Amino acid sequence: MLDVTKKLEEQIRALEHELTTELPAEIKRAVALGDLSENAEYHSAKQRQEFVNAHLGQLKKRMAELSLVDLRNIPNDRIGFGSTIIVFDQTKEEEITYKLVTSEESDVTKGLISTTSPIGRAMVGKQLGDEVTVVTPNGKRILEILKLYTIHDVAPAVE
Repeated sequence: MLDVTKKLEEQIRALEHELTTELPAEIKRAVALGDLSENAEYHSAKQRQEFVNAHLGQLKKRMAELSLVDLRNIPNDRIGFGSTIIVFDQTKEEEITYKLVTSEESDVTKGLISTTSPIGRAMVGKQLGDEVTVVTPNGKRILEILKLYTIHDVAPAVE
């Protein structure tokens, strides 16, 4: 989770710099061109300023949410944030390894799934040996939990 907060902090710094330094300079240059009613540069810079401001607000809110996560509250014997799980997908007849991460870190091709994804939501709270039926955009899947490593364990790397 430290990687996520570090990335968010970098994005916040970059957006704050754009908002306080780059965009005011663009707006000033555009104003110098004259008539603001037909000044595309001015309108573009103002739209960008609104977008950056809104995005900055979203990122700061997400940082606040992440700061409230107490890893000590994640169970040792059930699937939760940070868990690495090896499942047998009965639909595809194959073993798959997943790691439950934040939405910012998710990358299905690497087995990193968000706790808010259909599979992530279905897995949270389950234990070793449980069978989970998951409805995904590609259809229903039945997953059997073969191995479970919580955030408190040393888990194998997810490829």
